[in-house]
Order: sequence, then structure tokens, then C-alpha cells
Amino acid sequence: MERERGGRSVPPPRCPRAAPHRGSVPAPGEIAERCGRTPAEGAAESLRSDRVYIGAGDTGAILRSERRVPPRGSGGEPRLSGGVPGNSVITEPGDEPGVFPEVVTSRVTPSSAMAALLKAVLGASEKAAEIARLCRDAEPLFRLLVAEKTGADRNQRFSHDFKTLADVLIQEVIRHDLGAKFPELRGHIGGEESNEFTNANGDTVAVRVCGTVSETAALLGSVLHPEREAAELLAAAAHREVAVGDAALDGVTVSIDPGDVAVWIDPIDSTNEYIVGREDVVPQDGIAPSGLCSALVLIGAYERSSGRPVLGVINEPFHRRHPQTRGWQGRYHWGIAYRGTHLSSLSAPPPPQPPPRVVLSRAEAQGVRDALASLSGGHLHFAAGAGYKMLCVILGRADAYVLSGGSTFAWDACAPHAILCALGGGVVALRDALRTRREGDTRTPPQLTYNHPAEGAVGAERWANLGGLVAYVHPQHLEAVLEVLAAVPGL
Repeated sequence: MERERGGRSVPPPRCPRAAPHRGSVPAPGEIAERCGRTPAEGAAESLRSDRVYIGAGDTGAILRSERRVPPRGSGGEPRLSGGVPGNSVITEPGDEPGVFPEVVTSRVTPSSAMAALLKAVLGASEKAAEIARLCRDAEPLFRLLVAEKTGADRNQRFSHDFKTLADVLIQEVIRHDLGAKFPELRGHIGGEESNEFTNANGDTVAVRVCGTVSETAALLGSVLHPEREAAELLAAAAHREVAVGDAALDGVTVSIDPGDVAVWIDPIDSTNEYIVGREDVVPQDGIAPSGLCSALVLIGAYERSSGRPVLGVINEPFHRRHPQTRGWQGRYHWGIAYRGTHLSSLSAPPPPQPPPRVVLSRAEAQGVRDALASLSGGHLHFAAGAGYKMLCVILGRADAYVLSGGSTFAWDACAPHAILCALGGGVVALRDALRTRREGDTRTPPQLTYNHPAEGAVGAERWANLGGLVAYVHPQHLEAVLEVLAAVPGL
């Protein structure tokens, strides 16, 4: 994906351990509180230590339908799982994301390697969430970090499509950390963003994690000049070791080698909501129509040979504010689905109840809206962010997410798709499913896959889900959606 460039190009400081990637981020396989403190003080407090230990105790995971209950306080309230004050991961009844596991870096067998990969992805997602929070801490500075996407990188659905330095840095941090722990993944970690960022002066810089904190700070300083302190804080966050501990996840045994998978990253899904940063949006039946809560970190792994999603992590950096410190608290959810093994941090979904509750984009076609409004008996909801809408299905706030257009991409869907599969559901291509229904084929449609670009497409569109999609937990709800949409002209 080529990106228009303005002004002169300033080469970043030499980084001995990482060469800059030019143009678009390659697809996998294509390369061998504020609380009486200033924003800088709050950020500095969160980075006071080079090593942060997050959490211990039960995971709240379900292993073959065996539920483990997360730690509770003396009065039954959710217990903070530790971590940075004011920015802790929490567990809640019914939505237990668990606590973070210890990162494993040693050579291991395929079954234990998948557990190690899950732990590494969870740790990377938490570091990513901390960077996302850090970038929002200083509002005036944050506004300087926004760049408009152009050319092939741009999502054609939006008149203006933005990325932030947080997007780019998070993506490169995840790529760096996973590649360091699993060398067999290098060249097979793809993402939404080009790592080239144009600063306020029109200079283009290839953002990456360098060999040392000072080198990364110098590189980021070329983007943020003259905000040297901000560059140093972000560099410290990028290099900080996140040590997380949970021995229970060592029991996750899935016989797949990390060398057989590839990874899609959406560093901040729903970037526009992240930029606007609204915190006053009132949820409707548990679904927020918009707002900062819909900004998510999505990391999904798929099998290289088949394209099937096998592991997904969704991190909610802005789940809620701490009642005393007013710092953000995040949480995460994970799922593994591979050859009959289905593991998740979430409870098994309850039996399906009619009518199905459906969540849509506000840009959805009127004919689709009308058909689904009739089906859902008025239980039709609208929300921002493809990842957030799929999360609503995962958490049981909606029964299906329907999108008739091609405005989602592999990096949006891979992580939530894996979790949905772990819960017994999935994500299918809407137009393909409708075509087979009209041809008389009533079998469950095939799932979306993530290893082949769209033929004839260029730039980001190569990885678009051009036929729309339906995300669901219960197959009965999928069938109901397909039945009513089969009668909609033009689909």
C-alpha cells in the first residue's frame, strides 16, 4: 500500500536490530487520571519500573466446559488482578477475562508452545493497551499524533480515515515482541497499518522498535519533535518487560506448532472512536453505540495452510475508570479453536432465545435494516467498530453481527472469529452464504479464512471481507438471519 508523502523525508536514526519496512505493512508470509497530576506525571508513574508484574491466581477460563472462578474480594466484588495502579486488569462476574500468564521464551513442544504463544499474545496485548492509554493521557499532544490515511491504505467507506502514532507503535511493538519470542513467526505477522508516519512538519518516519530505549526514543522524537519527554515515555513503554503470571494457563495443551500459524494485528480497532475519545455514551442493553470503550486491541492467529482462525485475544484498554484514581482499567478475553479443541476465558453461552438480537453499523443498507428489524422484534442495535460489534456477540449482548458491505478486513475479524469458534459459533461470508442458500444448499456455510488475498484487489482491499459477514455464537441465529436476508433484493 503506497502512501502519499509530503515535505522532505527525514531518515530515522539507525536501528541495528530492525530495518524499516517501506510502504504498507506486509501480509503474513509476504516477507522471509488524571487525579491531581499532569498527564506527564501520570504517564511517568505508570512507567516508574522497567519491569511490571501483573496478576496471579485463577484464570476464569473454561477448559473443556470446566469453569474456574476468578479471584473475588471478601464481599464478592471483583478483585483487581494487580499491575499498574489505576490501569489494572479486572475480572467481573460473567465476563471473566482472567489474569495474565507468565511469558515463556524457552524451546518447547508443539502442545506447550501453543500455551506459550497464548501467554505471549496476552502479554503483548497488555503492553499494547498500556501504550494506547499512555497516548491518550496528554490530550493536546495526542491531537498532534493523528495522521490521515491516503492512497491504497485508506478505507474507502470513510471520507476521512485516520491513524495515530499509537496505532503504528502498538503494531510494531507486538510484531517485535512476538517475533523475538517466536522466531518462526517473523515474516508472518501482518497488520492494518503502514509503519510510516507523517509528522506535523510533513516528514515521513518509519516507526519501529529499535535495539535500545534511547534509539527508539530518538526515532520517535523525529515524529514528536520537540516533545522529547513524550518520545522517551513511549520508548520506555515499548521496551518495558511485562512479566505476567498465571500457572493455570500452563494446562492449555493444543498440538499446533507456532511455526504453522501466522498473525493478524489490529493495533487499535475503531480508531475514529479512539481519536474522539467520548466517555459519556450511554449503553443500550449493554451495547455502547459509540465511544472510547469500542477502541480495542485485536491479535488473532490462523493456520497458515488452511487459513482457519485458531487463537484470538481481544484487549479492552478503556473498559472503565477506577473509581478512586480515575485511571483506566482494561480487561482481555481469549479463545482457542483447533481440531476439536475449544478453550476460552469466557463462560459457555446460554441456550439460544428468540428473537435474535442483532447489532449493525449505522451505515448499513436500509433493506438489510428493515429485514433484520422484523426478525429481531425490535432488538436491533447499532455500534461503532467491527471488533466491538463482534465482541458484543462474544459477550452475549447480541446474538449476531451482520455487515452487508466489504468494509471489514482480515485484521478486524481474525481475533474475534477465533473466540467465537471457541464458543461454538463463527463468522461466515454473507454473500457466499446467501448464494448457496438460494441454490438449495442448507448446510452450514464455510467459515471465513485469512491466508489468501482477494484476487484483483490492491492495497488494503486485498484483505477486505468483500462479501460482508455474519458473526454468531448459535448456528440457529445464523440460519434465521440468512433466511430473512435471502429475500432482500441486491444481496
